[in-house]
Amino acid sequence: MGTIGEGLDRAVAQAATRPIPKSAGARMRFLVRQHGGSTRAVAGLLGITQRTVERYVRDQLRTPRPDLAERLAAEVRRRWQPRVQARARKQAATSTGIVIETRARFGFTAAPGTTDDPRMRLITQHLPPEYARRLFDAQQAGAAEQQLQQIAAEGLGEVYFRDGGRRADGLHVTLTDVDYVEFGL
Repeated sequence: MGTIGEGLDRAVAQAATRPIPKSAGARMRFLVRQHGGSTRAVAGLLGITQRTVERYVRDQLRTPRPDLAERLAAEVRRRWQPRVQARARKQAATSTGIVIETRARFGFTAAPGTTDDPRMRLITQHLPPEYARRLFDAQQAGAAEQQLQQIAAEGLGEVYFRDGGRRADGLHVTLTDVDYVEFGL
């Protein structure tokens, strides 16, 4: 199940201009440098022992378990090229907006006599910069997944369901049961 926060992180990470280091040792050395040389902090971050981190740094260990390899790649990707990621966030929040593709259950609160039963929909839609800014600001502030879903629902409600105010006036959209979500900058 994809979450909004993880989807935003993946979209921003795709803006990188260079690939992340390939070997486990190089990735581990990068994380150790990011944490001021502290192998203990990296061990706590990845859920492994400090000695294991040291062995990867010295290339005594080369092939991590699949779950560790996944966590290691995700942490490196999250910290890779921070200025490029910040520039991509700023551009999406000020000028280009963001594209959301999601399969989720959408429900409505609307005028009496309308069908407001939630149902699964697959939607791909460009959201204007103001919603991208709100999503990134909320994510940076540590907002819960529910709050991020609410912002995405408001954006999709405005752009997709109400068509910028041309139809379905007063329709309130709720987003639940997110099956998957992907973002593009």
